[in-house]
Amino acid sequence: MTNKKEHDKLATRLSLMLTMFNEGKRLSVEELALEFCVAERTIQRDLSRFSYLPIVKKDGYYVLEAYCLGKLSFKDIKQFATFSGVQELYPELSDALIVDILNERTNKTMEVHGHKYENLNDKVDDFNTIASAIIVYSQIQFTYKNKIRILNPYKLNNTNGIWYLVGTEEGVLKNFSFSKITNLVYLKEHFKQDKKIIQTLKEHQGVWFTQKHLDVVLEIDTSVAEYFLRRDLLPHQKLVEHTDEKLILSTQVAYEDEILKVVRYWIPHIKIISPLSLQQKLEKNLKNYLNL
Repeated sequence: MTNKKEHDKLATRLSLMLTMFNEGKRLSVEELALEFCVAERTIQRDLSRFSYLPIVKKDGYYVLEAYCLGKLSFKDIKQFATFSGVQELYPELSDALIVDILNERTNKTMEVHGHKYENLNDKVDDFNTIASAIIVYSQIQFTYKNKIRILNPYKLNNTNGIWYLVGTEEGVLKNFSFSKITNLVYLKEHFKQDKKIIQTLKEHQGVWFTQKHLDVVLEIDTSVAEYFLRRDLLPHQKLVEHTDEKLILSTQVAYEDEILKVVRYWIPHIKIISPLSLQQKLEKNLKNYLNL
């Protein structure tokens, strides 16, 4: 792989790497960085996305285990797209579109600008260890905020470009910023997944978890209404009313701060209708800030 090619789009790069692995090619970080004209740390981050595949490192090269060679299909690529969060970028991820994405000339018609992802170059091994533990229901131990934790890991969740580990500690569902996890140890003890926890993870949007939820109703100014109608900017967002004068939306959050940070971002185009106490709390905090 000596020729530089401008494969700088995320979906294209991942699909091509997946295809090369499927063909039995031996891939190194350095050569891939040259192939796609990106930094080595970008390639290392890309490789961490393939943690669900039996990819091993041998003599500085990454290869797909022999028993999987030639077995990845368009269906597998679609599943990977769903896992990595790029499926919804396209109206329909059909086999024909996948072929177009893999075609260098055609894919120049598409370009994706997404979140800036945190740099996890030095934590690839920890990421893969956690992913493996989740698959086989093994407990893990690590240090977080100067405290040793033993966790039943359920999911690695990427929200707004930041990775979080979700699991239960002493029966309580919690989330941990992955980059802050240190001294990770893979334990031999296994656990049985709780069906209620799995259902909660399926239904919940965001990174904060609790058994209780707060229902909030918001009034959105028409000048920014299109942003909320184009895609859900709120967890469990539901349309209540839409007129020429205003947009009313409801949302469900775990904690007050989860919605307050969103409202602060959209001031002065947004107002909390219910609960009124939350709007009053917001106004009080803003007044305190302005009086500093």
